[in-house]
Amino acid sequence: MRHRVVGRQLGRSTSQRKALFRSLITEFFRHERIETTEAKAKAVRGDAEKLITLAKNDGAHQRRLASRTILDKDVTEKLFKTLGPRYKERPGGYTRLYKVGPRLGDAAPVVIMELVDREA
Repeated sequence: MRHRVVGRQLGRSTSQRKALFRSLITEFFRHERIETTEAKAKAVRGDAEKLITLAKNDGAHQRRLASRTILDKDVTEKLFKTLGPRYKERPGGYTRLYKVGPRLGDAAPVVIMELVDREA
């Protein structure tokens, strides 16, 4: 029984899954938009939103916490200098998923995950 078990395994071991999530989140913040499968996007979405909430308050502790997940220092800098202040007044809901359709190779549902506009 899976009572109170949280998270998605995606058919990977723990280390592979953590590496996948870290790379997806890093590239998401670098490009502010990624195209991936629906399952991966839904699995990463919560962690990405928590990092944006963390970046609203810039400090050494917050930067160290974000650096545990984000692989690139330039992306961490972008998170705290541009993305955090951009969503300062927004209480949450920083990401949006658009369904694109099935992938040609294996018919996996593909989505575009992007940051919402600051006026929205």
